[in-house]
Amino acid sequence: MEPAWRQQGRGRGRSQEGQGERSRPPLTERPGAAAGAWAAGRGGRTKRAAAPEPPRAESVQSKFEEIRKSNQAAAQRLVESRVSSSSEDDDDDDEGDVDHKDGKRGKILASTFTTYTDQTGGDGSGLLRTGQYVSDLFQSGALTCLICIGSVKRTQAVWSCSSCFSLFHLPCIQKWARDSAFLVSSVTDEDFGQKKHPWPCPKCRAEYPPSATPNRYMCYCGKLQDPPADPWLVPHSCGSICQKELKPTCGHTCLLLCHPGPCPPCPKMVPVSCMCGKSKPLPRRCSNKAWSCQQQCGRLLPCKQHTCTQPCHTECSPCPRVSVQKCMCGREKAERPCASPEWNCQQVCGSVLSCGNHTCELLCHDRICPPCPRSISRCCPCGKTKSSLPCTEEVSLCGDTCDRRLSCGKHTCSMRCHRGSCETCRQEVEKECRCGKYRKLMPCHKEYLCDSKCPKTRSCQRHQCRRKCCPGNCPPCDQSCGRTLGCRNHKCPSVCHQGSCYPCPESVEVTCTCSSTVLVVPCGRERSTKPPRCKELCRCPPSCHHPTRETHRCHPGPCPACRQLCLLPLSRCSHTCPQPCHDIVLVKSHQVQLAGPWEQPSEPAFVKKALPCPPCKVPIPTSCFGKHEVSPVPCHRRGPFSCKRPCGRPLTCGNHDCSRECHVVTEGNKCEVCEEDCSKPRPPGCPHPCPRPCHPGDCPPCGQMIRQRCHCKISLLYVECMKLMSADEKKKVELSSCNNQCPKELNCGHRCKQVCHPGVCEEKCQQKVKLRCPCKRIKKELLCSLSTQCDVQCDDTCRDQQMRVSQLKEAEQRAAQEEEQRKLQEELEAFEKRQQRGGRRNKKRGRREEVDDEQGRVGRWWRMCAAVVLVPLGGALLSAAAYYLLTTA
Repeated sequence: MEPAWRQQGRGRGRSQEGQGERSRPPLTERPGAAAGAWAAGRGGRTKRAAAPEPPRAESVQSKFEEIRKSNQAAAQRLVESRVSSSSEDDDDDDEGDVDHKDGKRGKILASTFTTYTDQTGGDGSGLLRTGQYVSDLFQSGALTCLICIGSVKRTQAVWSCSSCFSLFHLPCIQKWARDSAFLVSSVTDEDFGQKKHPWPCPKCRAEYPPSATPNRYMCYCGKLQDPPADPWLVPHSCGSICQKELKPTCGHTCLLLCHPGPCPPCPKMVPVSCMCGKSKPLPRRCSNKAWSCQQQCGRLLPCKQHTCTQPCHTECSPCPRVSVQKCMCGREKAERPCASPEWNCQQVCGSVLSCGNHTCELLCHDRICPPCPRSISRCCPCGKTKSSLPCTEEVSLCGDTCDRRLSCGKHTCSMRCHRGSCETCRQEVEKECRCGKYRKLMPCHKEYLCDSKCPKTRSCQRHQCRRKCCPGNCPPCDQSCGRTLGCRNHKCPSVCHQGSCYPCPESVEVTCTCSSTVLVVPCGRERSTKPPRCKELCRCPPSCHHPTRETHRCHPGPCPACRQLCLLPLSRCSHTCPQPCHDIVLVKSHQVQLAGPWEQPSEPAFVKKALPCPPCKVPIPTSCFGKHEVSPVPCHRRGPFSCKRPCGRPLTCGNHDCSRECHVVTEGNKCEVCEEDCSKPRPPGCPHPCPRPCHPGDCPPCGQMIRQRCHCKISLLYVECMKLMSADEKKKVELSSCNNQCPKELNCGHRCKQVCHPGVCEEKCQQKVKLRCPCKRIKKELLCSLSTQCDVQCDDTCRDQQMRVSQLKEAEQRAAQEEEQRKLQEELEAFEKRQQRGGRRNKKRGRREEVDDEQGRVGRWWRMCAAVVLVPLGGALLSAAAYYLLTTA
């Protein structure tokens, strides 16, 4: 359904554009219908023309199916978009989900009203109106945008009227404000669009200035822009304290969390005196501050005679007593209420005026009579002659032409001065009709109206004026609008107007199935609003063989399938049917073969049928053929059965059992013949199987050869299995030895001297080794196993030889130091000599001295090299010679 503000020209004279749009077929019908018709018509001709091309027909069929599926999907999306709710579009009627949502809703309401109920001690009587607005946010279909007749969801941007607190979609109210101001300006403004016209609320007609047009999505209290959708807060709320100023103004602010609807009365406690002010101030609720002390008021009433006798109150009422009072002229007396002391006796005053000739003609009054109206300066009837005459004489006529302006406003009276009103103007003038099309001579006092009818359209832009001789200012249309409103149920009752009609003011009751719960929704929403959730029990009679239905809540649509046990007696046994009730079950129907893709299936996909009771499945204890087990077998299959285990009966070999599946043994169905090899246990250690087939009695001794490695893992030995298995441990060691030397190395690095043996080699090495003293002069031969226990030390000869070598090294070092000291002394003496000579020297002498110095430096370098290289080399040679002499001695 289109919004009301988009229904341009609906139900009245439409524009050509609207007619063009209306004449076009719907968008969802064009692709499918056109493609189907084209496929049917063109496809038929193609099939006749090209019969041997079946793939072409299949392609047409596939295209048609694709188009049909796309149309169905579009229709399904359209239906889903139309079905709406205020907060939850897919409410579940399951009792557990309903209870869960009710509990969640109660928590949200409690958190919203907690700050208020804390101030009132738990009293929520002042929250009835606000609570209704908050509850409507959670009720399916309760909140509807009156402009587009669509649901207000928690995720949509909305605007709330500050007067009636109705919610509207933000784009809808913005469009409404613009269209309202545009229509008013187009009708009333001569300079179109220059003035700023207010726009009304669609529901309460409260006017807002153009600056108040909403352009942002705000929460209810106006603090947060674009409030997020929190499932634990009131929809469209920011979750903070409202803090709006309460009305009537008391200086306090609202304590509820951000909420829709009006703020509740102020819950604060303030000290207030009674209404008469006599009692001491007492703490009272700010919203109900006025209280009475029940004492007599005692204040003086406006009559100035009596005091107020009523209990404590704000303003005293008029005096209720009756007293005798005079009228304003003082002639009559009567009993009158003290609250109205002034009254009129409705008699002419009759008092003599100041002139003494006339009496006052006014009704009863309380002031001095006015002066005589004939005693002032008077004029003749035409007003041209003035005269001062006594009040007893009449002013005479002047005899001149009257010349007073006639009622036409253009001409003057041509009669002589006269009393009374002038006659009607009867001059013949050429008059123009009111619309300005024709002229005609006629009396001046008559209005000339031609018979032409105005062809202009009135302000409603629907009806012509059709008024005779219209001057152009056509009156507003007085016909009834009569256009169908957005609800599609009623017509607009307003006077014919321009623009969109106001939303339908009617409301419709949507009831549950049992009519116990009623939901009031705007007119037009009853077709898309889900029925309200009812907490009463469903009253529909059972449709199966059970006497009563399962207890469940009232729900829309058909009752759910019966889940009670069938319990009907079965036909072949004494048991009852344990399955759920199957009197009404949805069964897929068999589709009728269609003649072509243009035909639609006429039968539904599923039909309701009564299914027969299934076979009895009560377990009956029954033994198998081989008596292996006793298992429960369904009643409809009771009797001996095969347990699927091996038969287990001993075969003729005496070693194995029958491996066939559990079976009955008869003359023609005996157990199998054993065809396996011998599986009797072998002697300990023998890995070879028995070479004979399965046989009774003992197996023959094993005569196979066993190939194995010796202890040292080098040679391969072949030993008879029976000898090896029957030998003792010592004999097994001998049989497993190759009788060669062990190839393993000891920790000392020598080879083991024993014959091939098992285990770890002994560490008693018998190999001879040489040991020397630290100076390498003395040597001894010992067994390798004893070498770690003996130590060879140097004797006195070794120590003397070491001392001689150390003395020789010290002498060489002293000689090198002395040579170095000598060289340094020579250089110092040469430098001192050069310093003592001084003065200029000839070139030859200087050159000669330079050559001598150069030769001296070269000699010193060679001597240094000899001291550094040759001296250590000589010492090393001497040490070697001394060592050789000592070792040979």
